[in-house]
Amino acid sequence: MKDISCKLLVIGAGPGGYVCAIRAGQLGIDTVIVDAGKLGGTCLNVGCIPSKALIHAAEEYDRIVHLANGRNALGITTTKPELDLAQTIAWKDGIVGRLNSGVSGLLKKAKVKIVQGRARFRDGKTVEVETETGRQIIRAENVVIATGSAPVELPNLPFGGPVISSTQALALTAVPERLVVVGGGYIGLELGTAFAKMGAKVTIVEAQARILPQYDAELTRPVSKRLQALGIEVMTGAKAKGLTKADGALLVETADGAERSLGADRILVTVGRRPVTEGCGLDELVLDMDGQFVRIDERCQTSMRGIYAIGDVTGEPMLAHRAMAQGEMVAEIVAGHKRIWDKRSIPAVCFTDPEVVAVGLSPDDARRTEVDIKVGQFPFSANGRAMTKMGEDGFVRVVARTDNHLVLGIQAVGHGVSELAAAFGLALEMGARLEDIAGTIHAHPTQGEAFQEATLKALGQELHI
Repeated sequence: MKDISCKLLVIGAGPGGYVCAIRAGQLGIDTVIVDAGKLGGTCLNVGCIPSKALIHAAEEYDRIVHLANGRNALGITTTKPELDLAQTIAWKDGIVGRLNSGVSGLLKKAKVKIVQGRARFRDGKTVEVETETGRQIIRAENVVIATGSAPVELPNLPFGGPVISSTQALALTAVPERLVVVGGGYIGLELGTAFAKMGAKVTIVEAQARILPQYDAELTRPVSKRLQALGIEVMTGAKAKGLTKADGALLVETADGAERSLGADRILVTVGRRPVTEGCGLDELVLDMDGQFVRIDERCQTSMRGIYAIGDVTGEPMLAHRAMAQGEMVAEIVAGHKRIWDKRSIPAVCFTDPEVVAVGLSPDDARRTEVDIKVGQFPFSANGRAMTKMGEDGFVRVVARTDNHLVLGIQAVGHGVSELAAAFGLALEMGARLEDIAGTIHAHPTQGEAFQEATLKALGQELHI
């Protein structure tokens, strides 16, 4: 097999990798991208996209179930629905397939060469790819490591049998009667909530003192309230010890030190993600590391000249849109453009019920900078559009400096607030002050008005509360 030489080699075709390759191709850079799996990586194939499809199906089913009981404020009644999860999964797979084809088409349009196989470094400029037809040698002036992440496996709960990862959860063709979710972060709560809406009896086991510990308690309170309404049992301060030999139940040490056995048809482990670096030949390189993660500077440059790293393999926040932005930047750097990575406003979205969005600094984070701040908060219970959508739980909150009113952070919890993430991110990226947002005419009636009202509240000029 003839060796390949190129200016840029991208290892990994997830969101960061394929965006990097597409942008590099657009800039006229001779680019090769390598991946052993399907184009789009975890996010497109077994993560972001399929999970949102499942969440949407669960929401639709749950909505009809509640209309069927005849007791609702809308005055709508219908017959009890039936759910064919196998058909739902087939619909989800159809979406993933279309997006796979789309990524392939975009790479080809940008004249990027796609090599299917597992890549391993021989040295800092040479990679060997094991393909179906043999070994392919690729020599590159610049290499981008974009190998992503994989679910963490607990030593006492290895994947297999009833113990599944999020990947397997998204491929189930029947709703488990009893589902235990180990891990109360965003992945566990998103999937646990979806299966509860589809009829599963769900229990969440979280080792920390509360769910969604990466967000502040005020933001997560409406989510906890909704979990309770859905009949989901949440055990905080609890540790999963392993499966019992007698009946295969999950043994849990509760917050008070007692032991409890939880019967389950499936046990979904969502305790975090680890970087995918094994088998890549990183031991052939001299890379500085931050624990398991590849250390990078403000240009996503590693400790070796000409080798860059982007996305989950570089650590938190493990977000697809962070990887995409890094990939685009690195492509432009390789093309000779002057770019640095200084993103202080990466939106974090949790697609729970209700949804959670956080951009920039929380009130507690801002106070730790020893800057005087003011906080404005507006509840959706006072927002007309939220009322008409029966989604009054939650609020929008704005954090700003007291002296010059520069906005430092924006958070929201509520139905559909994920769609406000773009406005929040733009405000911080543009260096908005409270007056900029307050003075922007927001369409009525929309949930976005709560954003304007929160800034008015911070300015002491609230109108509708």
